[in-house]
Amino acid sequence: MTIKRAIVVGATSGIGCELAKAFSSHGYEVGVAGRRSSLLEKLSRELPTRTCAAVIDVRDTEAAIVSLEKLIADMDGVDIIVISAGTGHVNPSLDWMAEKDTIDTNVSGFAAVADAAMRHFLQKGSGHLAGISSVAGARGDGMAPAYNASKAFISNYLEGLRKKAVKEGLPITVTDIRPGFVDTAMMKSYADDVSAGPRPASPDRARSKGDGFFWVAPPEKAAAQIYEAIRRKKKRAYVTRRWAIAAWLLRTMPDSIYNRI
Repeated sequence: MTIKRAIVVGATSGIGCELAKAFSSHGYEVGVAGRRSSLLEKLSRELPTRTCAAVIDVRDTEAAIVSLEKLIADMDGVDIIVISAGTGHVNPSLDWMAEKDTIDTNVSGFAAVADAAMRHFLQKGSGHLAGISSVAGARGDGMAPAYNASKAFISNYLEGLRKKAVKEGLPITVTDIRPGFVDTAMMKSYADDVSAGPRPASPDRARSKGDGFFWVAPPEKAAAQIYEAIRRKKKRAYVTRRWAIAAWLLRTMPDSIYNRI
């Protein structure tokens, strides 16, 4: 029997946590990585299959690369690596420290661990890399410039790695996951931040009538759809699927309309 192995970076909460559970429920040995050791230990105890854990803060890029490489070695290699670590701030005042935190995590941190994952798959000759981007990457947003831009970076970086795999002629799949609203702690934080301000343009924080969000998926549902997209080796997937419509509308909307939202 072939042993299946997957790593989820950013597994301590939200989508990453539920995705680790999904992999384990489908028989994968799972590597879980994140900043909070207590949550990693708790998750490891809950998973029914063999689990390895590593404390990784992607903002410390050099240490993150070393730790991910060690986790891969501890698991005797892996078939799938998912990068779910991410952050974002509603930042209409353009406070630099908030923008820097987003860039350090979603840009530098993402690229560092994506590179390490891809090097493993290139050496192995096969594998599957998936990254959690966002529908928000479709357009820029004045309420959170770094967040939307960082998600566009993730999607484009993944496309570059996919092209590299094709050029190398290797069966390495790269999947770009683009969620809309998912009921996570980060989304709740966004809701608190924007509740007193003007309606934001980003779909990750857009509001329907009143203060309620629309098309909000429970993290378990989002993780199930992400797992299925990975299983089917899709190049990109919107979560939930209806967000593909919103993304198309955002991309094609004239500036004269978009700038008034």
